Amino acid sequence: MSTVSALSQFVSWDGGCLFVSRGGGLVPVHAHYAIQLAFGSEHGLAFRPSENAEWTSYDGALIASRQPHSMDAAGPRACVVIFVEPETREGRALAELHGDEGIVALSAGQLGEAGPALFAAWREQHGLQAVADAAQRLIRSLTGTVAPSNVADERILRATSYIRSHIDEPLTLEKVAEVACLSPSRFRHLFVEETGMALRPYILWRRFLRVWELLMQGESLSSAAHAAGFADAAHLTRTSRTMFGFAPSMMRIEPGARAQAEGTAASSVMANGALPGRSAPTYK
Repeated sequence: MSTVSALSQFVSWDGGCLFVSRGGGLVPVHAHYAIQLAFGSEHGLAFRPSENAEWTSYDGALIASRQPHSMDAAGPRACVVIFVEPETREGRALAELHGDEGIVALSAGQLGEAGPALFAAWREQHGLQAVADAAQRLIRSLTGTVAPSNVADERILRATSYIRSHIDEPLTLEKVAEVACLSPSRFRHLFVEETGMALRPYILWRRFLRVWELLMQGESLSSAAHAAGFADAAHLTRTSRTMFGFAPSMMRIEPGARAQAEGTAASSVMANGALPGRSAPTYK
């Protein structure tokens, strides 16, 4: 089976990330931990749950965590793939409202104005933050009344600042709770309440954000892995495949594409398909 590459832009934030590409091709059957939301600039994005199944075209599709699927993005002129961490407030709501298994069809009406707004922000180069904002509006529209995470508690702000500045080190619940001057049990509860996600997946997302930032700066995969707290490049690659279905080495930084917006990371990448991953990632 052949796979067609697609030049894409990549944007990420705590608990989510996306690819938006001008062209697409065939991605072989794979599975990953992250919930996937995908849609095209027009009808024609196709999915199937196995190599032997029939293709089905969608306006948009929501793929549950660990659901095997193959994607054919050759139909629409452009497409978006959004990954959401299942343990975030938004991820839990997506699973509850739209199902935690299978490939769920999303109509153009469900995608609403946020879908076209995302493509417009990308095509008209309104900035990476505009693309991320449109993606998060779409996620919120699909999760009903789920409010976006907005950290206000000074103790949690102190903890997240510590995590960011020590992301290359082992980070334990006990140590981060100590920084926040809270007991581990109280900290665990307050952290979820404030950020919308548990500590371990939050730390993992921060590690990936650091990796992507360093790759954009031209660092090698090995040095980026160590600087973000992964044991080595192999550990980073295994975790990335499990979480997203692709290895970091599939992201090729293009000259002049190292712009960064506050709170996001972005690059031009070549996405060359995906590899299998069936279990939840091992948090470090």
